[in-house]
Amino acid sequence: MDRRTTLVATAEFLAWWAALAMLWLILISAVDTLELAVGAGVAAVAALAAVAARRAVTGR
Repeated sequence: MDRRTTLVATAEFLAWWAALAMLWLILISAVDTLELAVGAGVAAVAALAAVAARRAVTGR
């Protein structure tokens, strides 16, 4: 992978992560440290799945 591809993939992952983490924060009722940690972890897993799914469909 060249540097540009890595940068684009990282930016895409971070965009997905930010959107999903914000959705998690909107949907929970009480913000506590454990819920923030769980939300960040789950958002990271979902963001990785979204990036992988897009790459599988587009072939890039």
